Amino acid sequence: MAEIVLQADRLTKTYTSAGKNLTVLENVSFQAEQGTSLAVIGPSGSGKTTLLGLCAGLDVPTQGTISLMGLKLNAMNEDDRAYVRNRYVGFVFQNFQLLATLTALENVMVPLELRGEKDISVRAKDLLHRVGLSDRLNHFPSQLSGGEQQRVAIARAFITSPRILFADEPTGNLDEENAAQVIHLLFEMNRQEKTTLVLVTHNLDLAQKTQRILKMKGGHLIEDQPVLNPNE
Repeated sequence: MAEIVLQADRLTKTYTSAGKNLTVLENVSFQAEQGTSLAVIGPSGSGKTTLLGLCAGLDVPTQGTISLMGLKLNAMNEDDRAYVRNRYVGFVFQNFQLLATLTALENVMVPLELRGEKDISVRAKDLLHRVGLSDRLNHFPSQLSGGEQQRVAIARAFITSPRILFADEPTGNLDEENAAQVIHLLFEMNRQEKTTLVLVTHNLDLAQKTQRILKMKGGHLIEDQPVLNPNE
């Protein structure tokens, strides 16, 4: 039986603003096993990004529990959650989030440098080679296309060998050709590294490439269905 990497139980998130409570996520439960892929879809305001933030330990639920690798994130302080994220989690965002003053190679090495690890350039170069950027090692983000920047971000996400990768609208800022290339890379790395992949997307075609689709509406999980024939 596959190891459960992520377990969400009855997650609820309520914000208080101007004396009023706004519940953006209510009673959401699901789990994800090692090496699997799933997509979270739904209209804007449905709670997708809030759910991702809770699952990644970027925020804590008002009620319910979230466990990552068997560790209960909501029982931890921010420093402990940051440690878990750095050890087990990778991120790919819509807006790349590369450091403008660092080269592609330096950007990829950052997560391992934060761990204090040494001799990391070989792995970083290998990952950049795997995403087709061997000739862009010393280029700065401003010298790279959007598609190239996102490929750097993918290499950076995988350098820590994460157990789970959260991708929030990873193709949102890309044209069709670059989006297709980035999608192929995400799923290829997912298979090679056996990393659990959680995609938040508006793109139904992209969602259909995963093994499972969670459909959100109004802060509720209204559907959790396997994809019969993932087309990746």
